[in-house]
Amino acid sequence: MDIGGSTLVSYPAGEVRGRSTVVGAVPVGDRHGTIVAETPFHPLDHTWPDQPADTGTIAGLTVVDCVTGAVQEGGQAVHLGEDIPVRRGTPGWSWLVVHVTDEPVPGGEVELVVDTDNRRALSAGHTACHLTALALNAALAGRWRKEIPADGLGHPDFDQTAITSSRILPGGSQDVYRLGKSLRRKGFTAEGLAEELPEIVQRINDRLKEWVAVDAPVWVDNPGPELTARRTWHCGLPEGEVAIPCGGTHLSRTSQLGTVVATLELSDDGSEMIMHTVTAR
Repeated sequence: MDIGGSTLVSYPAGEVRGRSTVVGAVPVGDRHGTIVAETPFHPLDHTWPDQPADTGTIAGLTVVDCVTGAVQEGGQAVHLGEDIPVRRGTPGWSWLVVHVTDEPVPGGEVELVVDTDNRRALSAGHTACHLTALALNAALAGRWRKEIPADGLGHPDFDQTAITSSRILPGGSQDVYRLGKSLRRKGFTAEGLAEELPEIVQRINDRLKEWVAVDAPVWVDNPGPELTARRTWHCGLPEGEVAIPCGGTHLSRTSQLGTVVATLELSDDGSEMIMHTVTAR
């Protein structure tokens, strides 16, 4: 399928509208997938599917899903999501945003409009997720017996060391951490964690309250318009500027979160810790 290269994306700059030319179409089950040259839509990332896809309209038709696709140069088959057989950004492949609709999209130039309420809610959830992870790292810093890589604020990076899954929700997130033997071998002390959870949660929420109150700037470093460009989330916190690799969407200041509240719970067997984050304006 000759689509003229990878899809260019404008969502990292906060864009929610655009016009572009249809360059390809592909079946998605019993639905229709449309590929355009440039889009403001954020698709679900098949490699780390934390932030759900944008919704909205394309050519006036409802976009019910938006997925990542890939096609080999000179090839015809467009692979979607988990069926993509190569790593993200592999040379010789074009990386695509596929807009899924119930009806076929006409060819030519089309208008793309993202649901701004849904985008903002997911952006709030993603920004809060990063801040809560940093606050969690700080709250657990005293539980490490060995040195591990530090986060941008200099605390042992529990989040990146122990995380097994992350799910961005409208206005919040859910992150799951593995507390197994591997983590203990790296130096984490899990003894007494259940009893200390209320105090840890209090420390996290106190720090989140401070960060929201200072109205810190948030931005995404965007090196290029390609879907596979390596983007980085930044936040100018009082303790220092933090940078975290991230391909999602975000708010522009911490004060826009309103309030951020985190809770922690352990699984019944104590092998996992689940963190829930909720924002409210």
